[in-house]
Amino acid sequence: MLALVSVFSFYNFTIYTNSDAQYETPLSDKALHGQELWQRNNCFSCHQLYGLGGYLGPDLTNVFSAENKGPEYIKAFLNSGIKTMPKFHFSEAEKEAIVTFLKEVDASGYYPNYNATIQSDGWVDIEYKDAK
Repeated sequence: MLALVSVFSFYNFTIYTNSDAQYETPLSDKALHGQELWQRNNCFSCHQLYGLGGYLGPDLTNVFSAENKGPEYIKAFLNSGIKTMPKFHFSEAEKEAIVTFLKEVDASGYYPNYNATIQSDGWVDIEYKDAK
């Protein structure tokens, strides 16, 4: 049992202290404000980003770049309320901040990521969007 715990501890230490595992995802100040609004209004209770969150509404990871969607679509559903989505009364600046947050989330990658491969060491290689 001691050997098993030792191997497990060594493996976890190696994985979680590896410098490759430390990614920075910088958000602009406007996107951080949008994230704050997203959290304060509990958007995660219904919507998902990268498959994490509620299941009542759609996953919004790539809504900014989705065909027939984009910033105007996002702004429209924020204040209009759609089906079970409540009507919010965001100011234009708040809508812009949420759109910027979703734009920067969208730029970080694809979901679902069908081009992911699992390496033999357990790491997953995924396809990232090109930073602009």
